[in-house]
Amino acid sequence: MYTDSALAAAVLAVAWVMLLFIVKKSYSRSKNIPALPPGPRGWPLVGNLLSLDPELHTYLATLAQKYGPIYKLKLGRKTGIVISSPSIAKEVLKDQDTTFANRDVPVAGKEAFYGGVNIVWNPYGAEWRMLRKVAVREMLGGATLDSMYTLRRRELRRTVRYLYGKAGSPVDVGEQMFVTVLNVITSMLWGGTVVAAAGDGGGGGRLGMEFKELLGEMTELMGVPNISDFYPGLERFDLQGIGKKMQRLARRFDRIFETIIHQRLKMNAEDKVNESKEDFLQFLLQMKEDGGDAKTPFNKSHLKALLMDMVVGGTETTANMVEYALSEMMNKPEILIKAQNELETIVGKDNIVEESHMKKLPYLHTVMKEVLRLHPALPLLVPHCPSATCNVAGYTIPKGARIFVNVWAIHRDPSVWENPLDFRPERFSDGEWDYSGNDFNYFPFGSGRRMCAAVGMAERMFMYSLASLVHSFDWSLCVGDNLDLSEKYGIVMKKRVPLVAIPTPRLSNPGLYE
Repeated sequence: MYTDSALAAAVLAVAWVMLLFIVKKSYSRSKNIPALPPGPRGWPLVGNLLSLDPELHTYLATLAQKYGPIYKLKLGRKTGIVISSPSIAKEVLKDQDTTFANRDVPVAGKEAFYGGVNIVWNPYGAEWRMLRKVAVREMLGGATLDSMYTLRRRELRRTVRYLYGKAGSPVDVGEQMFVTVLNVITSMLWGGTVVAAAGDGGGGGRLGMEFKELLGEMTELMGVPNISDFYPGLERFDLQGIGKKMQRLARRFDRIFETIIHQRLKMNAEDKVNESKEDFLQFLLQMKEDGGDAKTPFNKSHLKALLMDMVVGGTETTANMVEYALSEMMNKPEILIKAQNELETIVGKDNIVEESHMKKLPYLHTVMKEVLRLHPALPLLVPHCPSATCNVAGYTIPKGARIFVNVWAIHRDPSVWENPLDFRPERFSDGEWDYSGNDFNYFPFGSGRRMCAAVGMAERMFMYSLASLVHSFDWSLCVGDNLDLSEKYGIVMKKRVPLVAIPTPRLSNPGLYE
């Protein structure tokens, strides 16, 4: 018979053996699971949040020099993974595209886009596929873009006339291009007759200024680190007030959309739509009435979220890139002169630029590609999120991590690009590089399932706008001004100092500016 002390000793011995077995088994299992990527040490609870720099793209590129092409950041309760190498970007965006096709939706994105039911933030699945298919087929496809050429031409001619009237005076180039692009997009979305009904004569001016103000605030909020995103349990407290601020902006957008929808429904009831029947809004209203497709419902929130996608995704990005292109060309006058000489050869100084000329302007195409290399519109793309724990580059990437692909850093990698900080369009003259997303040394529009759906529209607006600006005018800075090419980080890249320049007409006939 065991004594109490002997029994206790036996129990302890068995427990000790079991503990050793469990620890050994756990250790041997852990040896088979790759570690997370390396990364900087963080503080308890907050991780690396306190060390983040406002210029996030350059800060992350600097960390990559120390921790390698893939590393982790602890962002509160979330894990961030930063990728700065073409080969690892390929693993994420192509080889394991389906796993990484989801998003870690920020609070600001939910508030701005009707709960995140838009193309950008919707999780990968049937609803996302339906929305993207609708946008590409009815708004962004080649045939639709071809049919909308007259809208682009009308707005570019209006811009040229405006700049001609400002000859010899300073002009905020980015602001003017924003209004131009916005007018094109809103005309494609809901047609000139509805804009005219809003009381601005069909040009979108009054609505344009309101949209510009709202979009500036909205994209700024989207780029602000939010405690609620890194500590989901604190989301309901909205400690920084970002949720409430975005709700306020979203309500103003929603009022605009509701007004436009109400006007269109009224016109439909009175059978006064006429030429606007084929626009995007008309199609979406019919789709809403039909309830969606055979597999996926479509409601008013989807409709307004798609309108928001087009307005937010297409205006600031294109306008900023045109502004940067003209800035870089002014900084290197020989590039501007070369582009103008090409336009003179193809178009002539006694003619205006037409979109049909664009395919005959190879040098201007290289300028566009070089701008997109040096100043990609979304320097970190839109962060991806794996739907399951997986292995990338030999490291474990946990489910739900926030994946930052630093395309800005990849486009400046000296092992890929000769003199990467120089603005040199000639590097694209051999036609080797494109932005189809298949070459992971150069992918300004992303790659894979989540690649930007509006590449065709962005290319047309960029080329036509830039060609019109440099063919119609010479450009100079105000006396005493210096050209500042520095960047300001945001979910959409901006020039830190707006380009304010003086246009001087260069065409032979004043009538070409009418």
